[in-house]
Amino acid sequence: MFRLQEGEHTYVWYDATSLYDLYCSPNIVRVIKSRRMRWAGHVARMGEEREVYRVLVGKPEGRRPLGRPRRRWVDNIRMYLQEVGCAYMDWIGLAQDRDRWRTLVSAVMNLRGSVKCGEFLD
Repeated sequence: MFRLQEGEHTYVWYDATSLYDLYCSPNIVRVIKSRRMRWAGHVARMGEEREVYRVLVGKPEGRRPLGRPRRRWVDNIRMYLQEVGCAYMDWIGLAQDRDRWRTLVSAVMNLRGSVKCGEFLD
């Protein structure tokens, strides 16, 4: 992104970090990740009898097309958990406790480095 400085005919280019500093708005990728995590927690609390839950965690039957397998919602959630250092957690069980899940979603949003996964399992 660029803008024209006042009184001059020069352009100033801004990268993502300087735009964040300038406008103090969160990174859009982090917002999308946190919203996906919030939605996945909502669906995980619905229960196994609901169709949406079955679509989220289910495995499609039949033949798949050639090539790389498509990324599923569950794969995204596991990838986000891996980014904060909680790769091998039972995230569906964790999502049942709203407060712990909210803390984990906040960690994904802020990417505060590695989170102690033990604090979610207590």
